[in-house]
Amino acid sequence: MLRSGDAVARAPAPASIPPPSLLAAIAIQTTLVREPLRRRLARARLDAAPRGAGEPVLVLPGMGVGDLSTLTLRRYLRRRGFDARGWRLGRHRPEVPRTLLRALPRLEAFAAESGRAVALVGWSLGGLVARELARLRPDLVRRVITLGTPVVGGFKPTAIAGLFRLQGWDLDEVERLLAEAERTPLRVPVTAIWSRRDGIVAWPACVERATPGAENLEATSCHWGLGLDPDVLVALAERLRDAAG
Repeated sequence: MLRSGDAVARAPAPASIPPPSLLAAIAIQTTLVREPLRRRLARARLDAAPRGAGEPVLVLPGMGVGDLSTLTLRRYLRRRGFDARGWRLGRHRPEVPRTLLRALPRLEAFAAESGRAVALVGWSLGGLVARELARLRPDLVRRVITLGTPVVGGFKPTAIAGLFRLQGWDLDEVERLLAEAERTPLRVPVTAIWSRRDGIVAWPACVERATPGAENLEATSCHWGLGLDPDVLVALAERLRDAAG
């Protein structure tokens, strides 16, 4: 079961969030291997999670990966009765404005096909895209759930910030643009799931402080394991069913 991180969310945000060490981040991701065993041990709880009734759920992957990375998550949600689909846009490149132009028609088509608003589940960078889709089209989105998403700071509080700088990225400008976007508040329910053992993204950057009434949940898995964590999977089923009303 995930712990509520709402007390942390109410605390003042740190003035600066240092990025994790890249070497430490790689080491922490090796804990990914425990997730299949954890799911097996949690089978009864996974099978007892709320069932959906065909509610549409669009799952957006993290940076550098595609729908294969979210296959376990989507299969579980489909078994629980949700219409969970991948974004079908290939590998996720770190170009949010361009990605939004490609993802928005996908959201619009899914909402039109299902005849109702879509829940968005975004893992890491996918969570940033999910938030901006909800900001652009709140009429088409009923809930946003982020997994290990840096909701503040952009790429700066990540273990690969140095790699972006080597490629010539202006991370201060990325941070400024994201902060400017936050001036338009999200008008849908938001749940942020994050872990102090993330390793890739500094966990304080994943805490949702900007959206009134947002829910924060603390997991125990590493960044690559968040979408495979049985506690996260159960929490998704609970929130997605709640959102369906």
